[in-house]
Amino acid sequence: MMEFEKIGKTTDIKPGEGQSYTIGERIVGVFNVDGEIYAINDLCPHMGASLSAGHVDGDSVSCPWHAWRFCVKDGKWCDNPKLSVETFDIKIEGDDLYVATEPNPTGEIPRKGKNSEKDN
Repeated sequence: MMEFEKIGKTTDIKPGEGQSYTIGERIVGVFNVDGEIYAINDLCPHMGASLSAGHVDGDSVSCPWHAWRFCVKDGKWCDNPKLSVETFDIKIEGDDLYVATEPNPTGEIPRKGKNSEKDN
């Protein structure tokens, strides 16, 4: 059974932005793409920069150090989808936002959270 950790409220992350959270011993970047919440490993595999500190454009985020772009929906590197970062499931209860404590198995599409009570 998947475990989740509460990280805050759905309103904490504005559309088009990301924030980093410590989940156990991992740093997870959580992003709001038009009201849908996604979570990926926050560390860029190139040099370890925080992806949540990068520029969000649609469903991709650019690493602030060297502009590597990753899809926040599936974690894939936009320039070479053979490379990816881990993804994490999201759960929303009311306006409380939760992130899975463990990443999804490789290749599995993460469950996203919708920033709207009607979709829970």
